[in-house]
Amino acid sequence: MNDILTSVHKTAKGLSKAGVIDKTTMRKFDALCLTSIHEFTPEKVRQLRLANNLSQPVFAQYLNVSDKLVKKWEQGESKPRGAALKMLSLAEKKGIEVIA
Repeated sequence: MNDILTSVHKTAKGLSKAGVIDKTTMRKFDALCLTSIHEFTPEKVRQLRLANNLSQPVFAQYLNVSDKLVKKWEQGESKPRGAALKMLSLAEKKGIEVIA
């Protein structure tokens, strides 16, 4: 989330606590601030892993998947999806330590 969006979200939370913003509106702010996901190419998966100096087995542990699956992603035999895709997006955006 960028700095401006973070500030807006913080302000909205404060307004919600003060009773100025209702729960429905606050849910919309929360949804707006979720980490967006996108598809990962085999090269993007590999780059993310190498940028964090991780082997395939260790990277797989961070993502709670098998090292065989990470290998398949990197070879283009399979694509990340579901929770693993969200974890990759979080790791890319906020750092691998966020999902540790």
